[in-house]
Amino acid sequence: MTAPFRLEPLAPGHARASFSCGVAALDHYLAAQAGQDVRRRVSACYVALESISGVVAGYYTLAAAGVALTELPADWAKRLPRYPSVPVARLGRLAIDQRFQGRQLGSALLADAAVRAARSEVAVFALVVDAKDDNAARFYRHHGFEPFGAHGRQLVVPLKRFITSRTAS
Repeated sequence: MTAPFRLEPLAPGHARASFSCGVAALDHYLAAQAGQDVRRRVSACYVALESISGVVAGYYTLAAAGVALTELPADWAKRLPRYPSVPVARLGRLAIDQRFQGRQLGSALLADAAVRAARSEVAVFALVVDAKDDNAARFYRHHGFEPFGAHGRQLVVPLKRFITSRTAS
């Protein structure tokens, strides 16, 4: 992560009301729902805080999920055990406050999510995301994600490949 930010799990003391990424649903989620989801253990939420002010500059959520083996690209599926589904980490939301966009914070948060998922004591094969629009889908494809399943905006990347591509550069 770039130096002007620190990353930590969402906590009650984080000021979330002023967060504005330009997508009302993502702003509302952070302000009103993320804390409840964390308390209920249905997702984990991590916030990037500007180091000096402590302002929430961005956030992402991770949750455990499964993907049907038959939905994955065939060349991946043939190398996996023949279980009905494959364990994955779902990147549920990723948003950057408008004041901090264009500083590659989104890429840094995506990389952090992949590393956290790979380090987890719960085994997961890949990181999946349902991109909210075509711009988001392009962002994820730029980072090595591939479409899968019946929906064009449902994307996946094997964690090993994602992390290896980051350490090779």
